[in-house]
Parts: sequence; structure tokens; C-alpha cells
Amino acid sequence: MTPARKHYAQVSAAIAAGAADPNRPQTGDQYELHAAALWEHRRTLKGIKSLEAKITKKREMLVDFDAYVAGVLAGGTGAQDDVLMTVMLWRLDIGDLAGGIAIAEYAMRHGLDTPDRFERDTASLVVEQVAEEAMRRLEAPHQQGDQEGDQESAEVEAANHAAELAMHLTRVEALTRDADMHDQIRAKLHKAIGYAQRARGGHDADALGHLKRALSLNERAGVKKEIERLERTLAKAQTTNDGQGETNQA
Repeated sequence: MTPARKHYAQVSAAIAAGAADPNRPQTGDQYELHAAALWEHRRTLKGIKSLEAKITKKREMLVDFDAYVAGVLAGGTGAQDDVLMTVMLWRLDIGDLAGGIAIAEYAMRHGLDTPDRFERDTASLVVEQVAEEAMRRLEAPHQQGDQEGDQESAEVEAANHAAELAMHLTRVEALTRDADMHDQIRAKLHKAIGYAQRARGGHDADALGHLKRALSLNERAGVKKEIERLERTLAKAQTTNDGQGETNQA
């Protein structure tokens, strides 16, 4: 799509979304055009067996919807939009957390539902997909440098990566805090926040709080050992601080 066509699609989508009745499904030429494209893309994906290949293909397909999504987010009044909601879920599928959460904020603000083929509500799907993607990244092995400088650089990069994930996760937590969902799903979110805060460094107390919350929501959350480790670390740090305080007073 040329820049001119992208601009036209974005402006047209914004105008149509702004004029739509928020109590009725989205309509308009741009919606119908992108709904038809989405149908064709879904048919293509059904013919792909490999999950990895499907993710790669989705990443290629999603570019076709960027202008439409930008227009709806800029001018929309909250009409139910299955194209927009499918793009949200596909963005999360490919690991585009920022892009998916941007749509999730609009969807939660206006009470948009997931398309009928999805069995769960918007908040639950967003929380679970973001939490699972974050945990996948946090548990993935990071490349280690051979030299001391390389090692330090890798550690800084890992901490920055964890900080970015923590930002996305806390954004989702604030967005869905009042939503009704199964405790096990919300526990996944607090576990992911806890692991991200621990990995970024200097946020052990906050990490511990989220891991304890995860455990209270689901005793099988898999966080007990990490809670014990953080409690020992924090207790040791407190003992060190107390000792330094006594030395300074002397």
C-alpha cells in the first residue's frame, strides 16, 4: 500500500469510526474492505500447520491493517469492531505488546467484546496473552558475552528488557484491575510482573509483593521458591543496612 493509500485508509477509518453508533457494530467501506481482507488472511492461516510459520505470516499480514487501526483509535467512538479486535489479538500473538495493548486500552474503555469465535472476554484474553508472552521472554536464555565488558553490556540489556516488560505488564494490570476474571489468569499477570521487577534489579520488594499476590490467587502459581529467595535477599539487605546504621552511630 502506497503512503497516499495508507493516509486515505486512516482518514476514512477515522471518519467512519467517529460517525458510527457506539451501540451498533462498525460499518463503512474501510471496515468492509478490511473485514474481507481479514477473512482471506484467516483462510490462508488455516492452511498452515506450523505455529511458527503462522506467527511469521501474521506478522506480514498485520501491516495491511496498520492504517485502519490508527484511524479507528484516533477517531472511534466505541462501535463493536471485529477487525480491530482480531488485530489486537494477532498483535499479541506475534509479541507486539505495545501495539496490542494500545488497542486493548481502546477496547476496555469502550467495552468492546472479542469476536464470537473466541470464547473468553477481552480482559481475560489480554491479561493471559501478555503475561504468557512476558514470561516466555523472561525465561528465554540471554546471550552471554565472552569478555567482561560484553558481560556487563549483556546484563544491562537484560535489565532494560525486563524494565520494558514490567512497564507493559503494569499497564495491563492497571487497565484490567477492576475486570472480573478467573483468579488463575490474574495470578499469571502478577507472577509475570514479579519476575520482571526482579529481573530489572533494584525492585525486589515490589517483585515480592506481586509474587505473594499471585500465590494468594493461585496456590499452584509456581512462585513459592522465588518468594523464599526474595525474602532471604531482602532480609540480608536489611541486616546489612542495620549493621551499617549501628556503625555510623558509633
